[in-house]
Amino acid sequence: MGNIKENIKTSATGGPGPYELKHHKPRLDEECSLFLYQTKQAEIQWVQKPNQSNVDNLNNVSRKANRHFRAQKKECLRAKIDELETNSTIKLSDLYSRINDFKKGH
Repeated sequence: MGNIKENIKTSATGGPGPYELKHHKPRLDEECSLFLYQTKQAEIQWVQKPNQSNVDNLNNVSRKANRHFRAQKKECLRAKIDELETNSTIKLSDLYSRINDFKKGH
C-alpha cells in the first residue's frame, strides 16, 4: 500500500506543474462599477416593493448598463484588433490564440 502511495506522489511531482491562468487587462472602469451599483440598488428596491414604478426603474437602469457594457466591450475589441494589425510580425498560432480569446469572452 505504501509503495503505491509513494509512486503516485513521485509521479505527481514530476509533472508540468499547475496550470497558470492568463491575466487579462481589466475592461471595466469606474463608470461600469457605478452602473453595477445602480442596477443592484434598483433590484433591491424592486424586491422590497414590487410595484410597477420600481419594475420600470429596474428595466431602465439595466438597459442603460447593458448599453454601456456593450459599448465598452466593442471599444476594447477594437483596440485589441488595432494592436494585432500593427503587430503583424507575430506568429500565426499566436494570432489564432488571441482571436480565440476574443471569442471566448472576458
